[in-house]
This record gives sequence, structure tokens and C-alpha cells, in this order.
Amino acid sequence: MPTADELRIWREYIETAELIRARIAASLQQESGLSTGDYVVLLALSEADAQRMRSSELATRIGWDRSRLSHHVGRMERRELIRREECPTDNRGAEIVLTPTGADAFDRSTVPHLREIRAVFVDALSAEQLAAAGDVARALRAHLT
Repeated sequence: MPTADELRIWREYIETAELIRARIAASLQQESGLSTGDYVVLLALSEADAQRMRSSELATRIGWDRSRLSHHVGRMERRELIRREECPTDNRGAEIVLTPTGADAFDRSTVPHLREIRAVFVDALSAEQLAAAGDVARALRAHLT
């Protein structure tokens, strides 16, 4: 069982992380009309070879289950941010492709999004605190994987 002090630290962590996520998500939506989910998908596709990925690979890359990705991709497809194409090497799968509209939306959102990350997260911490936050994140990730 965690101690009262450990539970206090845990609660501070999750409440603060949620506040940061909500503030950054609201800014992203207001500045660009993109949700955090949209941005994550567009980022992964923008970094992929030929700006396309198999849907299963994309789901793994961004840490979503395939059902969640499928529903989200459908919404993004209706807004012409991405398109689905049959995979030329495997008829059982589809590739998700970044469209010019999606690339433009991603490009326009990136600077304001990064500015908000700096304002909400980076600028709130000293260099030492930022390094410690990175250490904590790496330790937690290593523990979970």
C-alpha cells in the first residue's frame, strides 16, 4: 500500500498532468481546429516514409488500439486530412496517407502547439527540474515496458 505522502505525490502528478494536457489540447483546438488525436496521427504520418503507414503500424506507433484508430481515421478522412488506400503489397490491410490538406493543417498547427508546450511546461521548470522530469518519465516508461 502506498503511504499517505506517496498518494499525495501521485495525486499531484495525475492532476497536474491532466491540467497540462487539457490546457495544451484546448490551445491546439482553438489555434488550429485539430484535436490532440488529430495532431498525433498527423505527426506520425508526417514522419513516415512517403507520409503513409499501414493502419496496424500507425496504431502501434501512437499507442492506440485498432478500433480507436479506425473511428478516428474515419473522422479525419471526412475532413480530408488523411485518406485510406489499399495496401499494394497486402490486400488485407490499408494504408493511411497524409493528404495535402492534412499536411497543411499539421504545418500550420505546429508552431502554435510548440509555443504552448513551452509556455505551459518548459517555461514553468528550471533546467534542473526539466532534466529531473525527463528522468522520471524515462524511469516510469522503462518500468512499464
